[in-house]
Amino acid sequence: MGEYAAGSVGSLVLGLTSGWTSGVRRHGLLVAGGAAGWGLAIAGAGWFGNVWWVLLCLALAGAGDMLSGLGRSTIWNQTIPEELRGRLAGIEVLSYSVGPQLGQVRAGVMAGWTGTRAAVWAGGVACVASVGLLCLALPKLVRYDSATDEDALRRKEQQARQEGTTAGTA
Repeated sequence: MGEYAAGSVGSLVLGLTSGWTSGVRRHGLLVAGGAAGWGLAIAGAGWFGNVWWVLLCLALAGAGDMLSGLGRSTIWNQTIPEELRGRLAGIEVLSYSVGPQLGQVRAGVMAGWTGTRAAVWAGGVACVASVGLLCLALPKLVRYDSATDEDALRRKEQQARQEGTTAGTA
């Protein structure tokens, strides 16, 4: 049962101590670092045989997932125009509902061929490699800076105008 709770514990601990992320401006790096951290931790969970090390790795994976989620939601809130949020939220829900299920299928099929531990650590390594490739393919994501990104600045200006209009009518 601990293996099911370990990731949630890591997410909770990172969430409760996430105040330091308010000073982060490079949220794309937060997303990539969190995702790569998740992959490394999952690889560790598959590599280690000792249950306590496995549980620690799963907790670290949960923390990495939370870190990536914080970065994604911050970028979302700073850049996505109101008129596109509904459609993009649908895509986000699709990725959350389908992605993990496909990962489970991959792990199950691979475990049948190579064994459980090899399937787990190979999935973690594949995640880290994929994050690296995506960082190369999407350099604008990696360079995203809330203080200089033109979409984020445009959205801040729109919000300031709306708040000014609202304040003027109150």
